[in-house]
Amino acid sequence: MKKLPLLLVFLFGTVFLSAQEQFMLWSDTNMPNDNGQLVEDSIARERIYQIDKPYIRAWFPSQARRNGAAVLIIPGGGYARLSHIIAGSTIAKWFNTFGVSAFVLYHRLPQSAHVETSYEAPIQDAQRAIRLIRGNAEEWELDPDRIGTTGFSAGGHLAACVSNIKTDYAKGGDSLDGLSFLPNFTILVSPVISFEKYRHKGSRDNLLGKDPSQELILAFSPQRLVDASSPPAFMVHAANDRSVPVQNSIFYSIALSEAGVPFSLHIFPDGEHKIELRNNPLSTNNWSMLCETWMQEMGFLDK
Repeated sequence: MKKLPLLLVFLFGTVFLSAQEQFMLWSDTNMPNDNGQLVEDSIARERIYQIDKPYIRAWFPSQARRNGAAVLIIPGGGYARLSHIIAGSTIAKWFNTFGVSAFVLYHRLPQSAHVETSYEAPIQDAQRAIRLIRGNAEEWELDPDRIGTTGFSAGGHLAACVSNIKTDYAKGGDSLDGLSFLPNFTILVSPVISFEKYRHKGSRDNLLGKDPSQELILAFSPQRLVDASSPPAFMVHAANDRSVPVQNSIFYSIALSEAGVPFSLHIFPDGEHKIELRNNPLSTNNWSMLCETWMQEMGFLDK
């Protein structure tokens, strides 16, 4: 048998080592809020515009660096798309550098043709994802009490919702139903929070519809849902964010403060609605270092 050229061996090895595992959230028969209509996955310009079967993709740190903490990453995109590279896989690889296992959520978009009730689909998938991670904690060498969530923009809204909504939307009729879907910590970057004042109209319209009831608006404004059981939070926002005003993070911080929940809020003068892992204006670049330090300070990185 001929030997493969050394270059091909290297390339195949690289692909194998960098490949990540994908885990479906639901079986073919237990996905709630689905009308049975088939839709095709749609990806363009590093954005996902439609997902038929929601899933998580896992990025695990090396065994030597793994500390047991895990995070569910929810990309932004106004509930119309998912920026799954900039606010997904890039962030997952960063978490891996300090021992945190990371899972990117590829949830159903609320206005997809196969979704029956728009606002239920993302929260169902997020709750199920946390249960799936917690249910595999032993196999994946995770601490079930150190599973957090992080979200960017509208992904921050979903992260804040799953951190505070107590209604179980994600019953799948299997053993995962008995596990908690609430995260142990929350990390929010330029998050959409309020669907009242200072709202991001696109996110609200895509999730709740063009003319939502006041009851629905309040039910999906996470600052209204915070109580003493809400998880600790780390927040980052730019003061000159014109898309999602900084008041969103301030509202959430006030709610946490009044409930006696630990939080850390960092408002930077520049960054607009473009805060990423790197290449931010001046002091805004410090947010990732501050976040890692906060996680260490809170005990989430202890082995």
